[in-house]
Amino acid sequence: MGRNIVYFQNGEKIIEAGKIETRMYIILEGEVQISLSDKIDKVVVARLKKGDFFGEISLFTNTPRSATATAVGNIKLAFIDNVEQLRLFLIKNPVFAAKMVQTLCKRLAQTDEILIGKISELNRIKITRDI
Repeated sequence: MGRNIVYFQNGEKIIEAGKIETRMYIILEGEVQISLSDKIDKVVVARLKKGDFFGEISLFTNTPRSATATAVGNIKLAFIDNVEQLRLFLIKNPVFAAKMVQTLCKRLAQTDEILIGKISELNRIKITRDI
């Protein structure tokens, strides 16, 4: 993984929503802001720091990026380009593998909360319209 290192400067986009790319990143130094946009509004959904990772969804699914990742300050990242590289990295780094599972479960639980809230909101709107 030593040669799979990249650097970004403050404000530089690392990942852009909608782009097709499969690289996953692990933050070695600095912070990264993750944001979502509907072309009108931009919402910051996370601020990641050293030891955190991002970009794994496209790595696993080969789908366009769902979020934009932007450097906060000057940063240093390790990257993984494919599932086989990730598998080998996780075998060599079981502590990171455990952290990754825990983080993905936490992100899924947060997504579930948001989805449940939106379903409740839609049901309230439907009830209001039916009255």
